[in-house]
Amino acid sequence: MDLDMDSIETSPEQLWRTIQEEARNEMLAEPMLASFYHSSVINHSTIKSALSFLLALKLSDDVMSPVLLREIFEQAMIADPLMLEAACLDLLAVRSRDPAVEYSLNVLLYLKGFQALQAHRVAHWMWKNNRRSMALYIQHRVSSVFQVDIHPAAIIGHGVMFDHATGIVVGETCVIENDVSILQGVTLGGTGNESGDRHPKVREGVMIGAGAKIFGNIEIGRCAKVGGGSVVVNDVPACKTVVGVPAKVVGDSGCAKPALNMDQQL
Repeated sequence: MDLDMDSIETSPEQLWRTIQEEARNEMLAEPMLASFYHSSVINHSTIKSALSFLLALKLSDDVMSPVLLREIFEQAMIADPLMLEAACLDLLAVRSRDPAVEYSLNVLLYLKGFQALQAHRVAHWMWKNNRRSMALYIQHRVSSVFQVDIHPAAIIGHGVMFDHATGIVVGETCVIENDVSILQGVTLGGTGNESGDRHPKVREGVMIGAGAKIFGNIEIGRCAKVGGGSVVVNDVPACKTVVGVPAKVVGDSGCAKPALNMDQQL
């Protein structure tokens, strides 16, 4: 999905300078973590270097060493520069929408929803470039380590937040557009063993509450809101709120982009 470069609030270089300064401050406040901050952030000259290092460290196993995985992640990021821009927008999305996040540094280091999404971007690049075995391997490691299962073929835009993230499932033909927020336990799945285009299309600005289940090749319209625990099996109109089992329209979504203000009141 193409990026609107004019929408980027800060360049990767500016964001990286901010994160490094935060790491230095945190290192002074907690000296016992000094080596961690050095190896993960301060010793890296770019956010690409740090992100590939962190993902490789977390996802490596007896099959793929951190060194090999890091080469794969950097290869993809170099081949597709928009991947890094999308990562920065995802990070800024979490920073602006989650009141529990005090520093951009903490998104990079600790939030598995952000990390799982960036690993998926690499897996998606592998899938598109006929390296499907590697794409599926990365998917498997992300699912095992982060408990987030995203098929490598799924298309995900930028400015996306997976909040808490545990238990999120995204099917093969799913599309998630820009500026979407999805909470833990959400399934974007099919309705059975049908083939072809069979998964939801989540349009820009949508917020999906915790535990919602959305099934089939249906559309969640632009700037809609899906209440937590809902089961959605039909299209959701743009700018509407749905809730229930099965989900029904209960009113307007209440703002231009529910994903941005994260208001889960119905």
